[in-house]
Amino acid sequence: MTTALPGDSQPTPSAPDSAVKPAESVAGRRTHLNPNRIRDHLANERTYLSWMRSGISLLGFGVLIVRIRWLRPPLAPQGPGNGWKLGLAFSVVGLISVALSAWHYFAVRDDIERDTYEPSDRWVLLSSLVLVVLGACVVVYVFNVPFDVFNVVLVE
Repeated sequence: MTTALPGDSQPTPSAPDSAVKPAESVAGRRTHLNPNRIRDHLANERTYLSWMRSGISLLGFGVLIVRIRWLRPPLAPQGPGNGWKLGLAFSVVGLISVALSAWHYFAVRDDIERDTYEPSDRWVLLSSLVLVVLGACVVVYVFNVPFDVFNVVLVE
Protein backbone atom coordinates (compact mmCIF):
# COMPACT_ATOMS: atom_id res chain seq x y z
CA MET A 1 0.00 0.00 0.00
CA THR A 2 1.29 3.49 -0.83
CA THR A 3 0.24 6.95 0.20
CA ALA A 4 0.60 10.07 -1.91
CA LEU A 5 1.44 13.31 -0.19
CA PRO A 6 0.12 16.59 -1.58
CA GLY A 7 2.58 17.98 -4.11
CA ASP A 8 4.48 14.69 -4.27
CA SER A 9 4.85 13.10 -7.66
CA GLN A 10 6.08 9.76 -6.31
CA PRO A 11 3.93 7.70 -3.98
CA THR A 12 5.64 6.91 -0.66
CA PRO A 13 5.25 3.50 0.91
CA SER A 14 3.29 3.39 4.16
CA ALA A 15 4.02 1.03 7.01
CA PRO A 16 3.64 -2.55 5.85
CA ASP A 17 0.82 -4.55 7.31
CA SER A 18 3.35 -7.06 8.62
CA ALA A 19 5.11 -4.45 10.83
CA VAL A 20 2.91 -5.21 13.84
CA LYS A 21 2.41 -8.91 14.33
CA PRO A 22 1.00 -10.62 17.36
CA ALA A 23 3.23 -13.01 19.23
CA GLU A 24 3.29 -16.25 17.29
CA SER A 25 5.14 -19.50 17.43
CA VAL A 26 8.05 -20.08 15.06
CA ALA A 27 9.53 -23.58 15.18
CA GLY A 28 8.08 -24.12 18.65
CA ARG A 29 9.54 -20.89 20.09
CA ARG A 30 7.56 -17.80 21.06
CA THR A 31 8.33 -14.56 19.34
CA HIS A 32 7.70 -11.24 21.06
CA LEU A 33 6.54 -7.84 19.93
CA ASN A 34 9.24 -6.07 21.92
CA PRO A 35 12.59 -6.32 20.11
CA ASN A 36 14.38 -5.02 23.22
CA ARG A 37 12.87 -7.66 25.49
CA ILE A 38 16.17 -9.23 26.54
CA ARG A 39 17.73 -5.85 27.23
CA ASP A 40 14.70 -4.89 29.31
CA HIS A 41 14.93 -8.08 31.36
CA LEU A 42 18.64 -7.55 31.98
CA ALA A 43 18.00 -3.94 33.06
CA ASN A 44 15.26 -5.20 35.39
CA GLU A 45 17.70 -7.68 36.92
CA ARG A 46 20.35 -4.98 37.40
CA THR A 47 17.77 -2.80 39.13
CA TYR A 48 16.77 -5.71 41.35
CA LEU A 49 20.39 -6.35 42.33
CA SER A 50 20.86 -2.66 43.06
CA TRP A 51 17.86 -2.65 45.40
CA MET A 52 19.20 -5.80 47.06
CA ARG A 53 22.57 -4.11 47.67
CA SER A 54 20.79 -1.09 49.11
CA GLY A 55 18.70 -3.28 51.43
CA ILE A 56 21.75 -5.19 52.62
CA SER A 57 23.58 -1.89 53.20
CA LEU A 58 20.68 -0.60 55.28
CA LEU A 59 20.73 -3.81 57.32
CA GLY A 60 24.46 -3.45 57.89
CA PHE A 61 24.12 0.20 58.83
CA GLY A 62 21.40 -0.71 61.34
CA VAL A 63 23.66 -3.29 62.95
CA LEU A 64 26.52 -0.77 63.00
CA ILE A 65 24.39 1.81 64.79
CA VAL A 66 23.41 -0.73 67.44
CA ARG A 67 26.96 -2.01 67.88
CA ILE A 68 28.70 1.38 67.78
CA ARG A 69 28.45 1.78 71.52
CA TRP A 70 30.86 -1.14 71.89
CA LEU A 71 33.49 1.08 70.27
CA ARG A 72 33.17 3.75 72.96
CA PRO A 73 35.67 3.96 75.80
CA PRO A 74 34.64 1.68 78.67
CA LEU A 75 34.89 4.47 81.27
CA ALA A 76 32.37 6.64 79.47
CA PRO A 77 29.08 6.64 81.39
CA GLN A 78 26.42 5.60 78.94
CA GLY A 79 22.96 4.27 79.54
CA PRO A 80 21.26 1.99 77.06
CA GLY A 81 20.07 5.02 75.07
CA ASN A 82 17.85 4.99 72.02
CA GLY A 83 20.45 3.97 69.44
CA TRP A 84 19.09 0.46 69.29
CA LYS A 85 15.73 1.82 68.11
CA LEU A 86 17.40 3.67 65.23
CA GLY A 87 19.45 0.59 64.35
CA LEU A 88 16.32 -1.53 64.46
CA ALA A 89 14.53 0.94 62.16
CA PHE A 90 17.37 0.75 59.61
CA SER A 91 17.38 -3.05 59.79
CA VAL A 92 13.61 -3.26 59.32
CA VAL A 93 13.71 -0.84 56.37
CA GLY A 94 16.55 -2.94 54.89
CA LEU A 95 14.51 -6.13 55.21
CA ILE A 96 11.44 -4.46 53.73
CA SER A 97 13.45 -3.13 50.78
CA VAL A 98 14.84 -6.63 50.11
CA ALA A 99 11.30 -8.08 50.12
CA LEU A 100 9.87 -5.24 47.98
CA SER A 101 12.73 -5.50 45.49
CA ALA A 102 11.91 -9.16 44.89
CA TRP A 103 8.21 -8.37 44.52
CA HIS A 104 8.94 -5.45 42.17
CA TYR A 105 11.32 -7.57 40.06
CA PHE A 106 8.65 -10.19 39.38
CA ALA A 107 5.96 -7.58 38.70
CA VAL A 108 8.18 -5.79 36.17
CA ARG A 109 9.22 -9.10 34.62
CA ASP A 110 5.58 -9.97 34.00
CA ASP A 111 4.89 -6.50 32.58
CA ILE A 112 7.85 -6.84 30.21
CA GLU A 113 6.56 -10.21 29.02
CA ARG A 114 3.09 -8.75 28.40
CA ASP A 115 4.64 -5.61 26.86
CA THR A 116 2.61 -3.44 29.26
CA TYR A 117 5.33 -1.95 31.48
CA GLU A 118 4.75 1.58 32.73
CA PRO A 119 7.23 3.09 35.21
CA SER A 120 5.88 4.11 38.59
CA ASP A 121 7.12 7.01 40.69
CA ARG A 122 5.60 5.87 43.97
CA TRP A 123 8.46 3.50 44.93
CA VAL A 124 11.06 6.15 44.25
CA LEU A 125 9.17 8.73 46.29
CA LEU A 126 8.41 6.31 49.13
CA SER A 127 11.97 5.01 49.47
CA SER A 128 13.40 8.53 49.25
CA LEU A 129 11.05 9.75 51.96
CA VAL A 130 11.86 6.82 54.26
CA LEU A 131 15.62 7.32 53.82
CA VAL A 132 15.36 11.07 54.41
CA VAL A 133 13.51 10.41 57.68
CA LEU A 134 16.04 7.76 58.75
CA GLY A 135 18.93 10.02 57.77
CA ALA A 136 17.47 12.86 59.83
CA CYS A 137 17.20 10.47 62.79
CA VAL A 138 20.88 9.56 62.37
CA VAL A 139 21.86 13.23 62.37
CA VAL A 140 19.81 13.87 65.53
CA TYR A 141 21.27 10.77 67.18
CA VAL A 142 24.87 11.62 66.31
CA PHE A 143 24.61 15.22 67.50
CA ASN A 144 22.93 14.20 70.76
CA VAL A 145 25.99 12.21 71.86
CA PRO A 146 27.76 14.27 74.55
CA PHE A 147 31.10 15.58 73.30
CA ASP A 148 32.86 15.11 76.65
CA VAL A 149 32.66 11.34 76.14
CA PHE A 150 35.26 11.64 73.38
CA ASN A 151 37.69 13.44 75.73
CA VAL A 152 38.07 10.45 78.04
CA VAL A 153 41.70 9.31 78.16
CA LEU A 154 42.39 5.70 78.92
CA VAL A 155 45.65 4.91 80.68
CA GLU A 156 46.87 1.39 80.49
